[in-house]
Amino acid sequence: MIVWMVLLAGCILWVVLPRVGLLAHYRAWRATREREQVEDALKHLLNREHLGRHATPESLGGALGLPRAAVMRLIAKMEEQGLLETRGIELHLTAEGERWALHVVRAHRLWERYLADEARMPLERVHAEAHRREHMLTADQLDELEAAMGYPRRDPHGDPIPSREGILLNSVGTPLTAWPLDTPGRIVHLEDEPAIAYEQILAAGLHLGQTIRVLERTPQRLVLSDGENEYRLAPTVAANVNVAPLTEAEAARNHAMPLSELPLRQTAEVVAIDDTLQGFTRRRLLDLGLTPGAVVYPELQNAFADPRAYRVRGTLIALRQDQASRILVRPRSLN
Repeated sequence: MIVWMVLLAGCILWVVLPRVGLLAHYRAWRATREREQVEDALKHLLNREHLGRHATPESLGGALGLPRAAVMRLIAKMEEQGLLETRGIELHLTAEGERWALHVVRAHRLWERYLADEARMPLERVHAEAHRREHMLTADQLDELEAAMGYPRRDPHGDPIPSREGILLNSVGTPLTAWPLDTPGRIVHLEDEPAIAYEQILAAGLHLGQTIRVLERTPQRLVLSDGENEYRLAPTVAANVNVAPLTEAEAARNHAMPLSELPLRQTAEVVAIDDTLQGFTRRRLLDLGLTPGAVVYPELQNAFADPRAYRVRGTLIALRQDQASRILVRPRSLN
């Protein structure tokens, strides 16, 4: 009997002990889940306002997958916290709500940049993983992550990353469905929602920074070309690809080639590092001397062709093919 009483007391303590008991763990999990729900709601309100509209209880419920009763409780809680105001059926962010929402968006887009560039996660997976991680870091921790990656300005989809001060640049570009025929444009944004459309864009082989022309537009399809390959997209998918006019510098890049395609021992001048390459990898390449104007040439090729050794500024460096393909060069002369 005494043994059973001791065991029962131990079980009770295991449940109710502060900080380590099951009840404490449950309360911590619930508080974290409620905070994440509030932050997801703030992101929805901010996104609607940036689109020139305001969220409603119905749109919020659809975005979060909540029934109306749960949505109304969430709205009431956020009003008590001073994060939003209800005006008729519209939900408006307060100044504090907007500040918090921008913090979450900044965290999400910095994580996407890190996962794509440094963790080398497939692009179709970075959004979901960044959404899981965006609730974890403080503003100071985000500052450290941003600095370590070289202060990237845009995420892997082309969306601007808010600054610590809450400054968010406008998205740029025109949907392919409205882009004039046979006019060169640079892809500046790939919308990652809905996921099924984004997956089709990636499967087609389109990517940020690519220069394309619209060759044909019908109600059934758009035919694009980058000068070497043709791509066919349904209009509903093509509407998620934004392009912008080429600058003079970008037009000059069209006459450059990837360093990975440069023949062995042929010298070339570095034109630029592709803008899609950010973070630690970009900083490393710049530190190695691969800056515009630098002379570089492939000096050694291993039996498996990857990595390859390049001579730059008197130093021999090894680059993987995927890294060298992001460095644009202009051939000069044969050695």
